[in-house]
Amino acid sequence: MTCLSLLRRLAGASCLLAGGAFASPGAHGPNGEHLDGPATAMVGSGLPRIEAHSEAYELVGRLGDDSLVLYVSRYETNEAVLGARLEVEFGALKAPALFQTEGGSYRLTDKALIGALHRPGSHALVFTLSAGADGDLLDGTLNISAPDGHAHASADPARGVIAVGALGAVVVVGAAASVVKRRRRRRSNSFGGVQ
Repeated sequence: MTCLSLLRRLAGASCLLAGGAFASPGAHGPNGEHLDGPATAMVGSGLPRIEAHSEAYELVGRLGDDSLVLYVSRYETNEAVLGARLEVEFGALKAPALFQTEGGSYRLTDKALIGALHRPGSHALVFTLSAGADGDLLDGTLNISAPDGHAHASADPARGVIAVGALGAVVVVGAAASVVKRRRRRRSNSFGGVQ
């Protein structure tokens, strides 16, 4: 591998590093989702998601415009828990999530509770489950971002340093490749090479 090809590869690698650094923070995907944050908050449909589990049960849910849809299963076997009583509590608000035979989900539609859950912030929820003779309490946190989700001001300052460093590396590698190329031309010209 010649010196020039090595420098070209280094320049390519630096461009990739710089591109990733400049894409975040605040980079957006095709559907407007943030590419620089954890993927746990918004998955699949892009709706806010909550997960909770105890030793016996597991609960997963998504907050829609007018309801919170929940799925409950046994933690060990992943067997769906159907037809149970499920109550959702958020602060002083409490309402039942009614079982939906079609789809096997539980749906919370209480307007006051749904309205409160749509406010930005971290919402600690408590779920009271009564499945026959069994019962359990599960708790989880529903995270709701600001309406447009563009809180870029609190971005990690280290990413900016990485971006500037990567850009500097690209410039240095490019300059070095240019110098090597010029020296080769001079050398070939001084030894009777074709101009």
